[in-house]
Amino acid sequence: MSQEPQPHDQPRDQWRKMLESMLGPEGAQEALEALEASGVDLEQLAASGVLDNPAQVQAAIAQMQQVLSADDGGRTRWRFAHDVARQVAHTGGDPMVTAAEAAKARSIMSTADLWLDVATELPPAPGAVRAVSRAEWVEAALPALRTVAEPVGTSVAAALSTTLAQQFGDEIAPPTALPMGGMDLPAMMTGLGELSFAMQVGQAAGTLAREVFGATDTGLPLADEGRLFVPANVAEFAHGLDAPEDEVWHFLAVRETAHARLFAHVPWLRSHLYGAVEAYARGIEIDLGQLEESLRDIDPTNVDQLRDALSGGIFAQHRTEAQSRALKRLETALALVEGWVEEVTAQAVAPHLPHAVPLREMLRRRRAAGGPAEDTFRTLVGLELRPRRAREAARLWQLLAADRGVEARDEAWSQLDLMPTAADLDDPAAFVRGGAASEVSGDLETELAKILGRDPKAGDSPDTPDTPDTPDTPDSAESGDPGPQAP
Repeated sequence: MSQEPQPHDQPRDQWRKMLESMLGPEGAQEALEALEASGVDLEQLAASGVLDNPAQVQAAIAQMQQVLSADDGGRTRWRFAHDVARQVAHTGGDPMVTAAEAAKARSIMSTADLWLDVATELPPAPGAVRAVSRAEWVEAALPALRTVAEPVGTSVAAALSTTLAQQFGDEIAPPTALPMGGMDLPAMMTGLGELSFAMQVGQAAGTLAREVFGATDTGLPLADEGRLFVPANVAEFAHGLDAPEDEVWHFLAVRETAHARLFAHVPWLRSHLYGAVEAYARGIEIDLGQLEESLRDIDPTNVDQLRDALSGGIFAQHRTEAQSRALKRLETALALVEGWVEEVTAQAVAPHLPHAVPLREMLRRRRAAGGPAEDTFRTLVGLELRPRRAREAARLWQLLAADRGVEARDEAWSQLDLMPTAADLDDPAAFVRGGAASEVSGDLETELAKILGRDPKAGDSPDTPDTPDTPDTPDSAESGDPGPQAP
């Protein structure tokens, strides 16, 4: 990048300047690279004299217009995002996974399953173990990241289009005067907003690919099934630690495997987590007043002024009560997942890894400091996927296993109604005592039913109708709304 531009680079620079007027410097660079990755040969266009031919330049702009206005369910703009993500993942190098690394990952994951068999009642997860490069991680994770982020991008683009239409109306110049040919300004800005947001997701996915170890570092399952392992990132993380690299591999493999077991055998958990994220995204409200104020004194036909206005923080997202409830559900669920994985991993590796305790603490600090997942989602949707109460959750699972056994601890995941709530994390010991009391009460009722000659499974007689109390769940107790239901 620091080299002097060569003559054949000059047409590319001219394209860059044109795109910078619409997308800004970073967006223009990403758009150029994405265009080239999708098959547009800028050098060939330059050699053909396209930049000297206004009609051909207009045709090229029309191609960008087609991208912005494509009504294909987002496939076009997300193809751009995919290309950007892979390019970012490749930045600084993306070593291919060797056959030896792939074999090592499969062997260590197999060992992780053996260690976990004595630490949890949940059986091994189905699916293959895949040791992947950073770019391959993008391929596996980008669809899930799109699911999380796309509703926000749609809200942002719609708000921009609505505000422009209300603000300027007939004052907008005729379409022929606009830089994108036949598109009216609101439609153009909607397309640019959606494209820009998708490319931000691509940038974020590429950044994540350079730091994650597997499919579950964000707390959300980003692969459909199986387990992922990124050897290049594991090696970088292990470098400089006071623990052998082999121990680091084993420790991280057990964590990934524990996550995989949980998501594979708790059928409601995936939808519960994604449902909370989607509820948060649906509640996003763009401050139209602030947006209108930012656009009040600009020329709507001047794309440079539009871009400067859009970069001024006009999408300040105000958290609503519904969002706060969704966020509380999500934080509680993430903490319970992280706490369970921490506790199970600690039990599984304790007899085998001398550095298990410092490795556990290092992972805790990494999450608490705000790793790539937190930065990514905070930037994109104003959402921090940080298990703030993971320590309390780990303590709760530890006490539950000590008091009632590993089977009872894992049985708590069988139903959403049985899960601890945020209030339970305030006093884990009280949750354990309450569960034990319920068990005793249940046993007493069973014995009493036998004495009275009733079937303990039949419930009360018709003349003593049963009116069960509704149990508190993470959704009902914390949000006041039913939340996502178990599939």
